[in-house]
Amino acid sequence: MPNLLRTVQLALKSLMLHKLRSGLTMLGIVFGVFSVIAMLAIGEGASQQAQQQVLQLGATNIIVRSVKPPRETASQQNADSFVLRYGLKRADYDLLSKTIPTVIQAVPIRELVKACRFLHREMNCRIVGCTPEYVDMNHLSLAQGRFISDKDRREKTNVCVLASGTADELFQYEDPLGQSVKVADRRYTVVGVTRSREASAAIGGSLSGQDFNQDIYVPLETMRVRMGDLDIDRRQGSFSAEEVQLNQITLRISDIDRVMSTADVIRESLSHTHKASKDYSVVVPQELLKQAEQIRTIFNVVLGSIAAISLVVGGIGIMNIMLATVTERTREIGIRRALGAKQRDITLQFLTETIVLAGSGGLIGVLLGLSTPSVFQMLKTLAEQFFFESGGASDFSEMFKDLVPQVVPSSLPLAFGISVGIGIVFGLYPARSAARLDPIEALRHE
Repeated sequence: MPNLLRTVQLALKSLMLHKLRSGLTMLGIVFGVFSVIAMLAIGEGASQQAQQQVLQLGATNIIVRSVKPPRETASQQNADSFVLRYGLKRADYDLLSKTIPTVIQAVPIRELVKACRFLHREMNCRIVGCTPEYVDMNHLSLAQGRFISDKDRREKTNVCVLASGTADELFQYEDPLGQSVKVADRRYTVVGVTRSREASAAIGGSLSGQDFNQDIYVPLETMRVRMGDLDIDRRQGSFSAEEVQLNQITLRISDIDRVMSTADVIRESLSHTHKASKDYSVVVPQELLKQAEQIRTIFNVVLGSIAAISLVVGGIGIMNIMLATVTERTREIGIRRALGAKQRDITLQFLTETIVLAGSGGLIGVLLGLSTPSVFQMLKTLAEQFFFESGGASDFSEMFKDLVPQVVPSSLPLAFGISVGIGIVFGLYPARSAARLDPIEALRHE
């Protein structure tokens, strides 16, 4: 132990004789370690963000959506009519909710985009015909009033619940409760307002992102009676009509272990009622979670590999400097050999210097890596200010506004261990070269 401490002291003394050179050599390791930790932290933050958004869809839920068929297929199926008919039907809802024993709850949904008006204020909203269970299924909470009730469904009342963004746009100064909103030539009394909720983003394109802040919720039966299944779009020089009974059916399964098998049953059941075309899709959040995990693995491998390259470059820098150091200290090596030092002593001395150099850089890199969340937040703030001042579209801000890097605990010893390993690998050759110098020739060296 005393000999080891003495060797470390000599290594530090030798490195401190050339502070600038040692510091610059160490920078390669510092930035390499910092890059590894930062890249893995960003990858972990992105993964957690994606998983949280998928979990909002419900780990025990299965989402069945209507899908508009391709134009060629639609033309063949509707050759005798100008109305395009596709998607889920109420009979599908009855089939799935009543015949599959593992389904404990089913929520049918009908969606239309219509102009909504209050006084002189007008905006396009997504009109959602739903049932009372919709609020719990989609993790919505109320800021004012109440949600749609079973009584509203039975009596087909003209009531609605506004999402937070819709309420802010239409009722900038008034209290929306009790007011009437005009939707598609019908007036609906506002009975509640939901709180703001983040959109549920898609993973792998399997489900389009849902923005819950620009909606108006009405009883499904009321929507069917007042608006019907036919949606006619008249524009200048064009006319189109679509008939869709249900846009989505969200199914809650009794046990998370039965989700995948139930999804197979749903696909099999719908394949018999939709033989003509594939006008529906079955989305399982569990599958999206697996995709999110795969994306995180790929993300971490790619970014970690890129960051590791900087560590290798730093190791090459260490080797270069140590080879130069061996040349400078050739006479010193000869004197030590003449005084009885063995080859392994010379090897250990130079190898210790490279390990101290790489270890010190790795330690500083780890400390910098721990500051990744605050550094990322600072850079994000500066980028947002730049986009705001330049007047450009802040795509950067929208992409990373909710991303919070999460430092992976295992990445700290991993990055530090790699830095020390790099020091050993790239320092071994210069150390061996120093030890193999002929003592007589080394003493003659000027």
